[in-house]
Amino acid sequence: MDLGEDVSSLFGKRSKTSSNSTVNRSRTKGAEEAPTIFNQKKCIAWFRQYSTPSSPDTIGPEGVEMFCRDLNVEPENIALLVLSWKMGAKQMGYFTLQEWLLGLTDLQCDSLAKLQAKLNYLHSLLLDSSHFKSIYRYAFDFSRDKDQRSLDIETAKAMLGLLLGRQWSLLNSFFQFLDQSRYRVLNKDQWCNVLEFSRAVDVDLKNYDVDGAWPVMLDEFVEWLKVNRGESNIQ
Repeated sequence: MDLGEDVSSLFGKRSKTSSNSTVNRSRTKGAEEAPTIFNQKKCIAWFRQYSTPSSPDTIGPEGVEMFCRDLNVEPENIALLVLSWKMGAKQMGYFTLQEWLLGLTDLQCDSLAKLQAKLNYLHSLLLDSSHFKSIYRYAFDFSRDKDQRSLDIETAKAMLGLLLGRQWSLLNSFFQFLDQSRYRVLNKDQWCNVLEFSRAVDVDLKNYDVDGAWPVMLDEFVEWLKVNRGESNIQ
């Protein structure tokens, strides 16, 4: 599975509409020096560049894609997830004006240039354990279908790849386990415990406590992995 493509599709696939149909507008390239004082009116005007006359207080998937292009980040860039968390965005692929103002007021960004200058800061938030945990938990509700309480496996795998791909060496093994398992969705308890498992359990599994309070899914993963490694089943 191409995780980059999957995450990109979650945030909204690129529009096939001809660029000639897009309303021309000037794009800040970061060359101009941005003012230091946050201007809410300017921030709202910036928001309107990506919303439509029919939905002036909501940026939809095409607007989010346009925003990503202007910001010069791919939709699967984790900085976009962190920004969405800052905004408290409720639904992937959409920003409301209220969410936009909440996040960008906190970041003190009323222009593209200012937000581009904050991208490293957004990435740095992931280095803080408590912030990462909050972002990880947020990602579950952000990426699930709102009429579902669980996260479908393909979406879960895409988001896990985005969040844990560089820090959990057992992630690919976990994906292989999921592919052959009976699990087609992850509930929030399972989702949250995957993070705790990735932090607490060593790669060799020797410190895994079978009598611990792990979800059955993770007990099954450990047993599956031991069998595939040619080791004894959990006693």
